[in-house]
Amino acid sequence: MARSTTILLASIGLFSMSFSQSDRPTEPRAPKPAAGEVFPLRTVQQNAFRPGEKLTYIVHYGFVNAGEAIVELKESDREINGRKVWRAVGTGRSLGAFNTFYKVDDHYESYFDAQGVFPWVFIRRVSEGGYEFSQDYVYQQHKREVVTQEKKTHKVPGSVQDMLSAFYYARTLDFSKAKKGDEFTIDCFLDDELFPLRIRYMGKETIKLRNGKYRCLKFQPVVQEGRVFKTNDDLNVWITDDGNRIPVLAQAKVIVGSIKMELSSSYGLMHPLAKE
Repeated sequence: MARSTTILLASIGLFSMSFSQSDRPTEPRAPKPAAGEVFPLRTVQQNAFRPGEKLTYIVHYGFVNAGEAIVELKESDREINGRKVWRAVGTGRSLGAFNTFYKVDDHYESYFDAQGVFPWVFIRRVSEGGYEFSQDYVYQQHKREVVTQEKKTHKVPGSVQDMLSAFYYARTLDFSKAKKGDEFTIDCFLDDELFPLRIRYMGKETIKLRNGKYRCLKFQPVVQEGRVFKTNDDLNVWITDDGNRIPVLAQAKVIVGSIKMELSSSYGLMHPLAKE
């Protein structure tokens, strides 16, 4: 069973990138700038989210409520390279009996560009069953580099995402022309390596949760079969078919059981939910 809450927090970043089916072209790989020059920075027009938004999820392991995750978007007084920055905060904790034998207390932060929806700073503090580790990444987007806490520098594509900023960037995309079976790739840097995530659009569905019915778009990240997941069908994500584009349900059949994350409450949304 192990890291149920961590899987939920990871889903907020990694699963969210499965929402990226759109007609927006992949950002071109620009040539390396001349000495003394920098790469241009992206600007994204979006009205899917704003500071003040708060989303709460419950993660279920089988029939048990195993953990809770909260994702909040806040204003920030920081500016980086003369550009306004927003602060996203994700927290995850174990619940009830799980605290007795596997206590989880995780904290994630992403300081991302308000204009371009790409990260400048990523902070990760993980505490799970007595195991702890930290990550501190500086995304030098104007150089297309990421510097880790060990002072190692990695070359990355333009506007590469961290696991939390990806949640917000994915929501800016236009899904109106996505066709069932379409596959796309989005680049994310995590755990000291570039992670190209392939995702597949599966169509529209209306799903019923504990707090009502939602009109949704369904996606499947394309996974490596036989490791954590037996087949690609074992991992599915549903996002609202409205202007918010928030995930309301993620289900994963893992080799040791099944995990489900479900939206329990939302606050500060920009649009009404696609709820019946």
